[in-house]
Amino acid sequence: MDEPQTILLVDPDIDYLDWATKHLGAEDLRILRCDHAEKAVKVCDTTRVDLVIADLSLQPFDGLTLLTRLRAAHPAVLVVLTAAFPTTAQVIEATQLGAQDILKKESLTFELRGVVETALQAIEDRRTAGKTKTAPQKQDARVKIIGNSSALQDVFKIVGRVARTDAPVLVSGESGTGKELVAHAVHEYSPRSKNKIIAINCGAIPENLLESELFGHEKGAFTGAIAKRAGLFEQGDGGTLFLDEIGDMPPPVQVKLLRVLQDGTFSRVGSTETQKSDVRIVGATNKNLAEEVALGNFREDLYYRLNVVELHLPPLRARTEDIPLLAEHFLRLTIKRNGIPAIKFSAEALEHLQTHRWPGNVRELENTIARACALASNEVLLPSDIQFTRTFTESDDTQQATRQALEHLKKVVPKGKKAASWIAEELGALED
Repeated sequence: MDEPQTILLVDPDIDYLDWATKHLGAEDLRILRCDHAEKAVKVCDTTRVDLVIADLSLQPFDGLTLLTRLRAAHPAVLVVLTAAFPTTAQVIEATQLGAQDILKKESLTFELRGVVETALQAIEDRRTAGKTKTAPQKQDARVKIIGNSSALQDVFKIVGRVARTDAPVLVSGESGTGKELVAHAVHEYSPRSKNKIIAINCGAIPENLLESELFGHEKGAFTGAIAKRAGLFEQGDGGTLFLDEIGDMPPPVQVKLLRVLQDGTFSRVGSTETQKSDVRIVGATNKNLAEEVALGNFREDLYYRLNVVELHLPPLRARTEDIPLLAEHFLRLTIKRNGIPAIKFSAEALEHLQTHRWPGNVRELENTIARACALASNEVLLPSDIQFTRTFTESDDTQQATRQALEHLKKVVPKGKKAASWIAEELGALED
């Protein structure tokens, strides 16, 4: 009979160990437990352990260090980390170091069993195939994305995995959600971090200049081209090129970008000489590119080349639990930048911030905090000190989605058709 699979629980909280032992208990499963990181290493050195579930806050070294040591000495052991409030950097670093998952303590009741079952099945499948994986190399890069919400943690986990590869990444999300920060995180946690990341806004540059900016030009290629110039693909060789608002890229430039993604080659404007560049592409858009493809505004083949891995950033209204952390961060920045006396939030002010719909997302929150500090009459910010620039009147997202769908239909239904009249009436009703 096969030896039962073994889980090692590592946590300083004895009550938690008792709960987890009971919660995961099964006839064909052996559960070991300890409250000390060094003891956990000794157990794994002397006993066959399949899965370790360890807290980040351990002694004499933390869970990330334990993960590193276990993955180096016992690469077949899977590790799940838990924490009360894991930081952005901890989530990404744990994923890069090879953690199977990282879970918030408050969600263990609902998530732990499913994660464990998935891990044990993976162990069984791997044991059958006779394969093991080695640990990825630890990186010391830092990111500036703030938030502990589950929605953001899901993004961080994907960042940790995709950063190790050269796969193109498409970051989607509404304006102001922090897409450029995610692009920088992908770069900083990648082997390319020793080289630079270059950013360009595809929607802010005219078509003829955008092609030159990206691919360079020869002297005399067009009016004003007084000297040969290397484009961003040449300047960023070995690094990362962040193409912001890529949905606004003109069709002729899309063709040249597709060629680079296919074989890494391009030509400067005004030249027939082929250049090569080793650049990792990260694109970002606040548009629905699949819809843009359907409308003929974006090349389908380019869309699939770019969208190897999609990272969708949730809007701020979908992660309201992050608002106090972000608000405190922006408050500290505002105080430091302007040299004003210390200010703090009242509990009512933070609650007021969490009830707003935030159509402008994180960027709107930052501006709101700066305005509140400028208008504050005392050292404590009250709800009356917080003034929003605009309101989001829809009761829920359904009405907004309906409006967008009707506006789209209005574009494709021929004028004069009965359907068009009906759509106009419906749009008028929504406006009322």
